Amino acid sequence: MPFDYVIDPKAIEKNSFEMIRQLTDLDGLDQSQQQVVMRIVHSVGMPEVANKVKFSANACAAGQAALAAGNAILCDVEMVKQGITKRMIQQPPLCFLNDPRTVELAKATGETRSMAALKFWDDLAGSIVVIGNAPTALFRLLEMIESDGGINSNNKPALIIGMPVGFIGAAESKQALWDVHQRLGIECITLLGNQGGSAVSSATCNALLRCNIGEIY
Repeated sequence: MPFDYVIDPKAIEKNSFEMIRQLTDLDGLDQSQQQVVMRIVHSVGMPEVANKVKFSANACAAGQAALAAGNAILCDVEMVKQGITKRMIQQPPLCFLNDPRTVELAKATGETRSMAALKFWDDLAGSIVVIGNAPTALFRLLEMIESDGGINSNNKPALIIGMPVGFIGAAESKQALWDVHQRLGIECITLLGNQGGSAVSSATCNALLRCNIGEIY
């Protein structure tokens, strides 16, 4: 049974982003922000999510600089880690969700493994944090920054990509990130509401990586 479909990967991607530009409101966004929003739309197939994407003042610039410098990329779950394009990074992303120490700590404290894993984020300063699944990880990260001095802390990520998905705590954690980012002195990109996920958050990181090497649509 023959089917009529495009097989050229470059044509598929080019045509996809041309269509996304036509369907998505990108007014008021700079080039990097546009690339991020289009990658998010591409990952979920929903142009209407574009108006839920929020950028802090220097989010893209800070993220691109940290990625260009080869700083650590810290992920809440393995799916986020695996979604980041390896050819564009200098060192593998880090995820401690399945680390035996994380498992034991979560059992001892009664908290989620995603929360416990942050105990082992030793390279937090200047890092890119990519949270696409666990609201508890995002809440815990904000608590850590607050307790370490908030805006005066020297142990803050260069950028937080906070896009956990779900119905319990997801929307609330992202709203909290957006509400406190200025007070804590952190740069962030988030997708407000219940939508989000591993594909969306890794796509955001990939968009910044692509901007750094001039892959612009």
